[in-house]
Amino acid sequence: MLRSLFLFAAALSSVITPAACQTQTPTVTSVSSANLMPVPAEAHWGAARLSIKGQLSVQLETDSDPAVREASARFVARLAQRTKQVDAGKAPGLTIHYGRAGQAKLGEDESYSLRVTPMGIALTSATSIGALRGLATLEQLVVQDKKGFYFPEVDITDQPRFAWRGLLMDAARHFMPVSVVKRNLDGMAAVKLNVLHWHLSDDQGFRVESKLFPRLQQVGGEGHYYTQDQVKEIVRYAAARGIRVIPEFDMPGHTTALIAANPTLASNDSTYGVTDRWGILNIAIDPTRESTYEFLDKLFGEMTALFPDPYFHIGGDENDGRQWKRNPRIAAFMRENHMVKANGQLDNHALQTHFNRRILPLLTKYGKTMVGWDEILGPGLPESAVIQSWRGRKGLFEAAKAGHATLLSNGYYIDLNYGAASHYLNDPLPADAPLTDAQKKLILGGEATMWSEFVDSTIVDSRIWPRAAAVAERLWSPATVRDVPDMYRRLAAVSDEMELLGLQHRRAPEQLLKQLAAGRDVAPLRTLASVIEPVKEYKRHFQGFKYTTRTPLNRLVDAALPESEVAHQFGVQVDKLVQGISTETGSRMPKDASARAALIAVQTQLAQWQVNDKLLQPTLAASPSLQEYAPLSVRLSALSGLALEHLRMLEKGEVPSAAWQAAALKQVEAAKAPAGQTELVVVDSLRKLLAS
Repeated sequence: MLRSLFLFAAALSSVITPAACQTQTPTVTSVSSANLMPVPAEAHWGAARLSIKGQLSVQLETDSDPAVREASARFVARLAQRTKQVDAGKAPGLTIHYGRAGQAKLGEDESYSLRVTPMGIALTSATSIGALRGLATLEQLVVQDKKGFYFPEVDITDQPRFAWRGLLMDAARHFMPVSVVKRNLDGMAAVKLNVLHWHLSDDQGFRVESKLFPRLQQVGGEGHYYTQDQVKEIVRYAAARGIRVIPEFDMPGHTTALIAANPTLASNDSTYGVTDRWGILNIAIDPTRESTYEFLDKLFGEMTALFPDPYFHIGGDENDGRQWKRNPRIAAFMRENHMVKANGQLDNHALQTHFNRRILPLLTKYGKTMVGWDEILGPGLPESAVIQSWRGRKGLFEAAKAGHATLLSNGYYIDLNYGAASHYLNDPLPADAPLTDAQKKLILGGEATMWSEFVDSTIVDSRIWPRAAAVAERLWSPATVRDVPDMYRRLAAVSDEMELLGLQHRRAPEQLLKQLAAGRDVAPLRTLASVIEPVKEYKRHFQGFKYTTRTPLNRLVDAALPESEVAHQFGVQVDKLVQGISTETGSRMPKDASARAALIAVQTQLAQWQVNDKLLQPTLAASPSLQEYAPLSVRLSALSGLALEHLRMLEKGEVPSAAWQAAALKQVEAAKAPAGQTELVVVDSLRKLLAS
C-alpha cells in the first residue's frame, strides 16, 4: 500500500562512499541558493539546475526500512504543497539507495551522498538513517526564482562531526503536550539533531504514568503527564526520524514532586507538596535508606522498559546536601562511612557519589548506561557513566581526562535568550582543547537545552527555533565552518522551513500580540516588540515580578523573541553605513552603492521608529498589562529622532557639538534600562551610529 505512494524513475548514479569526517575541511562553493543548514562536509556546485515541473517521483532501490518510505512520502507531499505541483507527468526522479536498515543509536552511520543533475537526483547512503539525513538536505535545496522552483546542480558528500546532537525539552516545569513534542521532533530532524533529551521530573512535576506507583502522576504530576502509550508513541515518532529519546528523571535533588508522591523518600520529617516556585529548593531524597533503592529499582525497571535507548539520565545537579547534614541519622551515616572532609566537615558530594554508585548497577541491570550532569563526577564513579557538562568546559575536559564519555551543554542554554552567534561559536572540542587524541574521542557532542521556567507549550517553539539550528550546525558541520554573517543568512531560511513544517515560532507570538492589542491596530505594537528581547540569563527571577508555575506567560515579554531579527538586520545596515561615512570636509555621506543603500535602509527604519510611539501610546494606555512597556517606546522614538538628526548633520558636513553628543549618548545609556523584563536591543547600534 505504501509503495503505491511512489512513482518510479530510472536509477541515476552509483554509490559514493563518504570519507571519515572528524577532521575533514568542508569544500563548499558558495552560491546564492546555498541555504543549507547544517553546512555539509563537502558540496560542489554546478551551473545547471533541475527544474521542478511536476510532482517529484521517487524510486526506492532499497526498501528495508519503513522510515525512509514514510520520510520520502512526507518530503514529496511538502514539496508538492510548496511548489503547487500535482501532476507527475514527466517530472524528474529521485532515486534512493541505502545499504542496510539503520537504527537510531549512538554511533550509527549517518553519512550520505546526494547528487543533483538536470536529469534527476540520486541519494545514496550506507544506512537508512543516512538516507533520512540526505532527504533533510534535499528539502533545503529547493529554490524559487522568476522561472519557478528548482534544485541547483550539486554534488554533496556529508557526515556529522559529532555523534550526539541533542535538544533538551523540559516537560517537568511546564508540561508540553504530545503535539508540541512531535512538531519539535520534526524541527530537529530538519536540521539533523538526533537526540531528544526529555526532562520528565523535577521539583514542579513528575510527568510519566507509573502503573506501579500511580501516585507519581496523580500527586507528583498533578494530573499533567504522559501515559505510557503516549511515551511509546513519541519514541516511535522520533525513531522514524532517526532521533533517539533519552529520558531524564532528576535525583537526588530536584525531587520535591517525587517526595510529594512518596513521602518515605524524604531526607527529613517534613511533608511536601509539589512546589509551584522556581529556583533551587535543596530538597533531596534520602540516600542512606535501603528502601530508597528498593523503590528506585522498581521505578527504573518500569521506566527503562518505556525507553529502548541504552542511555538513561539521572540528573544529579544542584544538590547542596543541606538536608543531609541537618539530619542526625544521615550525618551519622556519613561519619561512619568516612564521608568527611579534611577540615572535619561532612562531605555531601561523597554521599552523592555513594548514591550514584548505588543506582548505577540498578540501571546496568536493566541494560542502561547512566548519564548525569557534571556534579555526579567524583572519585570512584565508574568510567561507564556519561558526564554532561552545564557548568563549563573545564568540567567537560576533567571528565574526559577521568575516562568518561562527555557531552557539552554549557554555552548551549537557549533558555537564557542569547543570540544564535554566541551558541554558534561555542565548540565542544576547540582546537586548543587540553586533551590527548584518545580523550578527544570521548567528547560525544552536545545538547541545546530549553528549560521551561519561562516557557509554556504556547511559546516554546519561539524559544527553541530558529536558534537551535545554529547549535545543530556546530555539532554536525566541520569545525572550520564559523562564518557568523552567513550563518544568520541561512538561519533566516531555516526559520521559513520550520514554519512550513508546522512549528509555531512565528504564529504564536503574533497571536499573543493580537491578544494584547485587544482589537486595536497591532502594527505599532508589533514594531516595538520586534526590537525588544527578554532580559538575559535568569534576570526575570529578580526584577520585581513574582513567578510561579501558574503564572500566565502572556505579557509582551513573552511575545518578544529571544533574538530580534529586525535588530540584527538594522545592526548589519548600520555597520555598512558607518564604514562608508567619509572623514573629508563637506557632506560625509557615503559614496559607494552598498553604503548608500544602507543609508536609505537605516533612515527608513529610523523614521518608522520615530513616529511609532505616537501610534502606540493609545494601545499602551488602554491596557494595564502593556503600560510597563511605555518607557521603551518613548526611548525608541527619542533615540531614532536623535539618529536622524545626526545623519542630517553628516549630510550638511556639520560636526555635532560636544554638548549635543554628550546629551545624546546619555540618552543612549538611559535606554539600556530594562522595562517589563525586556530590553531595547537596538541601543548598541544606535550608539555606534551616533558616535560616527
